[in-house]
Amino acid sequence: METLKFKTNIKCNACVATVTPFLNDDKAIETWQVDLLSPQRTLEVETSRSADEIAGILKKAGYLAEEIA
Repeated sequence: METLKFKTNIKCNACVATVTPFLNDDKAIETWQVDLLSPQRTLEVETSRSADEIAGILKKAGYLAEEIA
């Protein structure tokens, strides 16, 4: 497992509620959280998936995710 960080366009608690089932249903994701107070709306994910795979999950939910190095 590694911790990945992403800049997202998740803006509010309703947005978090939208992505929750997509992230919670993925067995390769151990934990995740979104910092809505951060200007970049940072998503932090502990997972065995790649950054591209996580970005793809967010895209399915209707959001963008760009990995932060």
